[in-house]
Amino acid sequence: MSPILSVGMERWPIAGAFVISRGARTEATVVVATISDGADIGRGECVPYARYGETVEGVVAAIEAVAPAIAAGMDRATLMAEMPPGAARNAIDCALWDLEAKRTGVSVAARLGLSLPHPLVTAYTLSLGTPESMEAAARIAAERPLLKVKLGGAGDIERIAAVRRGAPTARIVVDANEAWSTADFDAHMRACRDAGVELIEQPLPAGHDDWLASAKRLVPVCADESLHVASDLDELAGRYDAINVKLDKTGGLTEALELVAAARAHGFAVMVGCMVGTSLAMAPAVLLAQEADFVDLDGPLLLARDREPGLLYRGSLVSPPEPALWG
Repeated sequence: MSPILSVGMERWPIAGAFVISRGARTEATVVVATISDGADIGRGECVPYARYGETVEGVVAAIEAVAPAIAAGMDRATLMAEMPPGAARNAIDCALWDLEAKRTGVSVAARLGLSLPHPLVTAYTLSLGTPESMEAAARIAAERPLLKVKLGGAGDIERIAAVRRGAPTARIVVDANEAWSTADFDAHMRACRDAGVELIEQPLPAGHDDWLASAKRLVPVCADESLHVASDLDELAGRYDAINVKLDKTGGLTEALELVAAARAHGFAVMVGCMVGTSLAMAPAVLLAQEADFVDLDGPLLLARDREPGLLYRGSLVSPPEPALWG
């Protein structure tokens, strides 16, 4: 039987609200690609992201358009060549990996040479808010070993200090989501250094970050919105110390593996991150993140409920996926 590609949209409520510099959300809208050959089924989940010009409807349509090629036997290499990076390609690529594992009985972990993938400590995200609300949130999460703090520009010096007061022993990374400017960069950088922040994600807007090459980076700086695929790395050299690899940006696990290898060759530290989605979206990223310097795969922890079966989280420790979920 020829493989049949189908696609569906799902809405998952967020516990409270997820707030960053670009706005707030109370639910995660995900798109799931399913590929069936009549005997086995592979699945992949993606999260369309408006920041990159994506809509749910557009991603669904892009996946549906590939159905004839999948039926004709399109493999992952051809998918990479013929479809641009982004959420739609991610869902199909991950579904193909899952289907291959189900067909062959050889797990994705084994195919990647991960004989014993291990649990990982993931960051836990604190949404953007007032210094007072963020200090309160930090106190609740203070026992988690690694916190990721969303920032928003004005008021960030106070926010950084407040989170450190609330979680005096936690490791901290911060994510400005492009909200800083060259005018406030040095002051924000000093506040991060003084609070013991280990990494700063995307302080300046993508496309306007040349200035970082001459900036005094008191804390390592990580590219997120400025980075999508391996071919972006040459341009980022000298501006950034680390990169954030997300499957929805790379367009799947296949490209993400190449990106991580290329990043290491360029001397970048690596974070493996995520959009807010369910365990199905996190599962391939957990395998990708086995040797990452920073792991930010807390999407299901931010939801009011997760799909079942899902990944096993023990506090901030996330275990590799079981075959019933993915891979």
